[in-house]
Amino acid sequence: MFLGTHTPRLDEKGRLILPARFRDELAGGVVITKGQERCLYVFTVPEFQRIAGQLAEAPMTNKAARAYSRVFFAGAHDEVPDRQGRVNIPSHLREYAGLDRDLVVIGASTRVEIWDKPSWESYLAANEDEFADIEEGVLPGGL
Repeated sequence: MFLGTHTPRLDEKGRLILPARFRDELAGGVVITKGQERCLYVFTVPEFQRIAGQLAEAPMTNKAARAYSRVFFAGAHDEVPDRQGRVNIPSHLREYAGLDRDLVVIGASTRVEIWDKPSWESYLAANEDEFADIEEGVLPGGL
């Protein structure tokens, strides 16, 4: 399970050093793709394969499933982190997420998310107050 908030920087070659506490689980390979709210999702290969399997079960006649699959898979990039825990973030994904130098990398349970720091701060400011109200809809009966 991926947890926590980290603030690494993107280097001049478009590489990210993965947070130390995520490296062991991601060492076997990652898939980076477009996420919602203009962030990037980072999955382990098995988790990405599990999601791909779920999407494959959706009927091709479902317009929303086709649209989601196209964006999700077309933007995907896979690679194995180097010995320093670095991964390259391709320019099309950096552009999609508006990544500059300062990043926020968060653990989001079964995935890691990569955000441009100002975008993450804006997202938190806009959504943190609603956090308590959202709980009941997401966790029926509450905690």
